[in-house]
Amino acid sequence: MIPILRTVAEMRALARVWRKAGQTVGVVPTMGALHDGHLSLARRARRECDRVVTTIFVNPKQFNNPEDLKKYPRTEAADAALLATVPVDAIFAPGPEEVYPEGFITTVSMAGVAQPLEGHMRPGHFDGVATVVTKLFGMTLADRGYFGQKDWQQLQVVLRLVRDLNMAVEVVGCETIRETDGLAMSSRNVRLTPEGRTKAPVLYAAISAAAKDIRAGQSDRMAIREAAETMRAAGFERVEYIELRDAETLMPSDDPARPRRMLAAAWLDGVRLIDNIPV
Repeated sequence: MIPILRTVAEMRALARVWRKAGQTVGVVPTMGALHDGHLSLARRARRECDRVVTTIFVNPKQFNNPEDLKKYPRTEAADAALLATVPVDAIFAPGPEEVYPEGFITTVSMAGVAQPLEGHMRPGHFDGVATVVTKLFGMTLADRGYFGQKDWQQLQVVLRLVRDLNMAVEVVGCETIRETDGLAMSSRNVRLTPEGRTKAPVLYAAISAAAKDIRAGQSDRMAIREAAETMRAAGFERVEYIELRDAETLMPSDDPARPRRMLAAAWLDGVRLIDNIPV
């Protein structure tokens, strides 16, 4: 049985025992509703660290839409059963009052890489991410933190956060795990209707085709426009953005000599889907 820890005091006491024994601590931060993408992070942490903690915390500070927070799936018992297959050494699942006790007034605010794209569409989102990641790393005494590349901008935010604040944590970015039809695994996918689920892979297919066309010499703008048209024709209600950006800074880039990333966000069945690929 994997211990489920509810308080910072419990988590720190266990982590200190591990650290005193010279063991490394790998942490996989999640908001629960786990799938194979999350498990792939935990398995990598298992291979690379002596001890593995998966955190489960639906962070209210990174939701700018209260309805989205309310609808976010909470499946702790099922999550624990999945994590037992890895297995991890502990689950840290604090309540909001433990993470943000009465009188909490501190926020980690980020500019630069946190401002465009998701930062623009979801004001305050990355401040919420930066704040909770800073706290989780401190609570768990992490040596390494594992994050998926599906949330590419989030990964770049965390990398910059750790660098700027001189945290003694190695951030490990792991490959996006996809369904057999290409759809990036996400906890939000369960909210798609059966019909929407058949349409959803068009997001990945459209940006993949655009990236291929750009590599073949087509103009960035034309390739992106065709990708957006493909998605709308497939039934996506709205394409929020498809952008070609510098992979590290997330600033607009027309320099193929630097690593670039195509990032997209779109709505289907009232569900917001995101994805990204290298170009």
